[in-house]
Amino acid sequence: MSELEAAVEREIPGVIADLERLVAIPSVSADPAHDADVQRCAEEVAALLQAAGCPEVEIVSEGGKPAVIGRCPAPEGTPTVCLYAHYDVQPTGGEQGWQTAPFTATERDGRLYGRGAADDKGGLAVHLATLRAFGGKPPVGITFFIEGEEEVGSPSLGTILARHADKLACDLFVITDSSNWEVGVPAFTTSLRGLAECYVTVQTLGDPVHSGQFGGVAPDALTALCKLLGTLHDDRGDVAVAGLHRGTGPELDYTEERFGAESGVLEGVGLIGTGSISERLWYAPSVSVVGLDARPVEQASNTLYPSARAKVSLRVAPGGDGAAEQAALAEHLRTHAPWGVQVSVTEGESGPPARLSLDGALAEAAKAAFTEAFGVEPVPMGMGGSIPMAQEFADAVPGATVLVTAVCDPGSQIHGFNESLDLGDFAKACKAEALLLRKLAGA
Repeated sequence: MSELEAAVEREIPGVIADLERLVAIPSVSADPAHDADVQRCAEEVAALLQAAGCPEVEIVSEGGKPAVIGRCPAPEGTPTVCLYAHYDVQPTGGEQGWQTAPFTATERDGRLYGRGAADDKGGLAVHLATLRAFGGKPPVGITFFIEGEEEVGSPSLGTILARHADKLACDLFVITDSSNWEVGVPAFTTSLRGLAECYVTVQTLGDPVHSGQFGGVAPDALTALCKLLGTLHDDRGDVAVAGLHRGTGPELDYTEERFGAESGVLEGVGLIGTGSISERLWYAPSVSVVGLDARPVEQASNTLYPSARAKVSLRVAPGGDGAAEQAALAEHLRTHAPWGVQVSVTEGESGPPARLSLDGALAEAAKAAFTEAFGVEPVPMGMGGSIPMAQEFADAVPGATVLVTAVCDPGSQIHGFNESLDLGDFAKACKAEALLLRKLAGA
């Protein structure tokens, strides 16, 4: 083990302890009831960076959730690296699905369980370990950009990038917020799907009415909404919205068996869409109904209800235009409802897709560092999820390399119950990032 790797190894226990304290803060950015927790988490992140030796730390807010910016000025002749992560987390989905309390970090079988342990407080902890391994004096310039609203689409990110451009200027962005190919095998994400949301409401009646007296003639809103949502896919499961882009890209041997095991698809349930698994996941659009407002079953009576509402989520394939495809989805919802029912559509958050290059000296240094730390070369792969800032960073700082790395793996269950971080891969990710900075200084 090199001297630097040994320094990282010494810092790992303390960093994991800090990660456990961060997991205990329920920084759910989507819930206004947790605004104070989001602010508290930002303050804790700022304090951790200061304690680790970062000389310039501030909390900024540009109309959204607070972000933490920390800066270690570059020694003369060395590049500057911006290390990105986010401290906000998804809602838990209810504690009944968790084996342990979601905001109590719990170690079990080599993994650390808890909401945010992997996505993305684990990514933040990697950056913290890197700074501590160098005793607060890294060999290159470092800018820490720790965001507090990634899980709600980063609505104020563009304003932050514009107003703090001088602080965020760099040669290399490292976004530690994706997924590795598998445990023990790192990955660099080369493409990301974009994200667009629409909220659709169907109305059929002025007021609720008796289902026996009027049913069979008057349509109920939920049935009408179900028929409308059913038009979003064809019989094969491909998206049926006109005008959506479907691209191509490098493929990996992602088998149906592996996908079934990782996704938890139940036995006998068929997979939807056409093309290879990697093509469908990484280079094709997808549409999902992720929320529904209607009369709860336990409150239901034999009544036709007048309105129902759904949230529809579109993943935009790399190469697609997020704004145009959001408009296409909205138009589809407005024009495909049955029986002349009234439909209103509101467009929600959106974020662009991205294609990222692994060309150039900085990317080559990253490949060498991760290969050294993990013992295997990183896999270049697409990602079906969305990280809007990847493209926004590339647009804001032309010429900078954008590298998307990970602490998550396919078993991390991010956004789901029992989210977890593989602690072995976490240690390797910390070593890889520290080695990368040393290689950049030498170059």
